[in-house]
Amino acid sequence: MRKAVTGTSIDAHTLKKRIADHEALTIIDVRTPAEFASTHISGSHNLPLAELSQRTQELAEHLNDAVVLVCQSGVRAVQAQQQLAAAGIDNTEVLTGGVPAFESAGGRVVRGAQRWAMDRQVRLTAGSLVLLGFLGSKLVSPRLGYLSAAIGAGLTFSAVTNSCGLAAVLARMPWNRTPGHTADGGTCGLPASRRTS
Repeated sequence: MRKAVTGTSIDAHTLKKRIADHEALTIIDVRTPAEFASTHISGSHNLPLAELSQRTQELAEHLNDAVVLVCQSGVRAVQAQQQLAAAGIDNTEVLTGGVPAFESAGGRVVRGAQRWAMDRQVRLTAGSLVLLGFLGSKLVSPRLGYLSAAIGAGLTFSAVTNSCGLAAVLARMPWNRTPGHTADGGTCGLPASRRTS
């Protein structure tokens, strides 16, 4: 088993080579099921970040291979790495640049119906609420300006804590869920030892 130090990362070219060398890896994609269905690394498993805390004990018991955590940009994968480290799983690495970097490096991905990435959904929702608060404060009641202030405070808190409550809420929306969660054989049916193909 290849041991990784908690907090480490891996670049797309190195991951591509390790997959080509048939190294024992478990690749866990922590994006929403809809994002995963849109594009994901071939052989990866989907375990959304919002569900990870409920599965850490199971993962601690069953993951023997090196674990590579992926998302869209790396932010959610780092959060997943921190959660897993707290549960005693320290053989994880985060894919730098996420799925787009892997695809750009020529890695094999599976494509499905295209959907918006979570960060794009957050920007649209936050921007719309700020605009609604501003316009509402001018046209309806000055008190609606507090909506813009609340969103600004939420974004500031999100940056400071490196978490996003809005993303957690959006992840539960129907358009971010897909039946069965994955295109590669179920919701993170992780065996004790898994070789990527």
